[in-house]
Amino acid sequence: MKIAITGGTGFVGNELTQLLVNQGHEVFILTRSEKIAANGITYIKWLTTNAHPEKELEGIDAIVNLAGESINNGRWTELQKKKIYTSRIEVTNEVLRILEKLQVKPKVLVNASAIGIYQASTDKIYTEQSTPLGTDFLAKTVQDWEQQAKTAEQFGTRVAFGRFGIILGKSEGALPLMVLPYKMFVGGTVGSGRQWLSWIHVRDVARALLFAIEHDIHGPFNVAAPHAKTMNDFGKVIGAVLHRPHYFPVPAFALKLALGEKSQLVLEGQHVIPEVLINNGFTFEFDHLTKALTDIYK
Repeated sequence: MKIAITGGTGFVGNELTQLLVNQGHEVFILTRSEKIAANGITYIKWLTTNAHPEKELEGIDAIVNLAGESINNGRWTELQKKKIYTSRIEVTNEVLRILEKLQVKPKVLVNASAIGIYQASTDKIYTEQSTPLGTDFLAKTVQDWEQQAKTAEQFGTRVAFGRFGIILGKSEGALPLMVLPYKMFVGGTVGSGRQWLSWIHVRDVARALLFAIEHDIHGPFNVAAPHAKTMNDFGKVIGAVLHRPHYFPVPAFALKLALGEKSQLVLEGQHVIPEVLINNGFTFEFDHLTKALTDIYK
């Protein structure tokens, strides 16, 4: 297949690109930078002056939209929140513009999303059908993002939303910062420790995105492993895998002071089940946290 990716040089994009190339697919990465094609990957300029990516994307089978300002960049000032929100909407609008211009529309658009769309809770378990949805900044951003991407259906393109949990990888994402205190022998419970952390190995994220392309998945699908952990239990597994103590607590007020509103990413959480993936026959390579962290830090 011919598959276009926005955000293809990022954390998840790199993993997905490698998977697609290894399986013999042609990959077209939309980027602002000048890059030379190699190893089954074609780089296409977009979002720059005189860029017309649609001219090079005729005949593609699928688009995966991963682009947007990282929620991990800096404190959530009003300016940063605006960047997080508008970057997602503007990039998605450009994807829609490209779709409109293509004579033959791709069969599917898989759009990134997040489990932050669900309300934070220590006792609820969420599937893709769960309501009500959250009302905070992140939840509202994700809802509007999904709604904008959904308009691609007007072109006859199937649309699926991959609601990402906490993505685990060795050098990028949230895990390096979570592991750092343990490496310094000062790891411990963050906040109450009862908040849920729905996690997934980055390799399974890439596999789930390709699965959504290849199968008839419409609408939201949770991209999280089937066995979520509370923050306290997550920390214990980190300690066990790294052979470090899980002892020193990090109080909630300290994180709120350091991170402001962004502290909700670690002080609040959702227990999410990937019901759509499971019901459609997806199998996780890393379904348990110990297996995932052992692979990452082997």
